[in-house]
Amino acid sequence: MSKPRLEGKVALITGGARGIGEEAVRLFAANGAFVVIADILDELGHQVVASIGSDRVSYCHCDVRDENQVENTVNFTLENYGSLDILFSNAGVMGSMTGILDLDIQGFDNTMAINVRGVAATFKHAARAMVARAVRGSIICTTSIAASLGGTAPQAYTTSKHALLGLVRAACSELGAHGIRVNSISPFGVATLFSCKAYNVDPDVAEASISAKGNLKGVVLKARHVAEAALFLATDESGYVSGHNLVVDGGFTVVNHSFSAK
Repeated sequence: MSKPRLEGKVALITGGARGIGEEAVRLFAANGAFVVIADILDELGHQVVASIGSDRVSYCHCDVRDENQVENTVNFTLENYGSLDILFSNAGVMGSMTGILDLDIQGFDNTMAINVRGVAATFKHAARAMVARAVRGSIICTTSIAASLGGTAPQAYTTSKHALLGLVRAACSELGAHGIRVNSISPFGVATLFSCKAYNVDPDVAEASISAKGNLKGVVLKARHVAEAALFLATDESGYVSGHNLVVDGGFTVVNHSFSAK
């Protein structure tokens, strides 16, 4: 019988209390990892820990806008588990839904602070821990198809996700010398509470709309699919994959939707 894919590994997952992050916590733990959930949703985070078991998962409050909290969370991980092998920097917000003509600049700044600066802070402190311990680690973040296309999401969100691709590529260039891989995942729409709340729709309505717009029919994209992509990038199966943006979109971003043969 093959051993669990993340046996003995230690993973830190931001935004791990619900949605894609929660699915990743459960999947990583089921595959043998010790997992630290970092989030601001304390009650939900503790519920996830209780449902899996505190022998495998723990929770640390962390607002990624505050670098001190990010550093403390990495230190919490090291103190409790002795290492850090995997960072899945997944925390993010949709932000202001305004277009460019009515752009909410304060909302824009907050979106960038969470979605970009927050991810950069997690990269910084996780990478420092990995380098100091000579860990050939895996750093992953969640982007979006909005990282590759305009017009699929609000202005601030789209800008922030484009910025993450630059962060991933720059970090990949620097950290490769230390054997640390850096990648991102760009999902199509997922009907999580996060996205449903932003667009003020019920999950079934959101899934129907997403499926109607999607390219790949017969499959509904779930948070679990994105978590499975993160699992692949976290394991040794992707041992020579770095600087890659793994698009989980059923082909949406490579298809010109303006043409139809019908």
